Amino acid sequence: MWKVWKWNGRFIQGDLISKHSSETAAIKKATKEVGHKRTTKEKKKNEIVIWLDDEDGTPMGVITKQTKGTKKDSTG
Repeated sequence: MWKVWKWNGRFIQGDLISKHSSETAAIKKATKEVGHKRTTKEKKKNEIVIWLDDEDGTPMGVITKQTKGTKKDSTG
């Protein structure tokens, strides 16, 4: 699940804007709601993070997705 977050004046991951099943849909929503100019994609061990920045590099929001450990396996 891709989550779009907008800076709320205190935290970059402050206000949850929306949730999406695809990265493309999340980026479209972020472009409309956040109004960022640049994106930087980071892949970590358990998470994918797309930073949403202004032209001068000021953080405006973030798109996140948990990649591992988010669902429990069925035991029977």
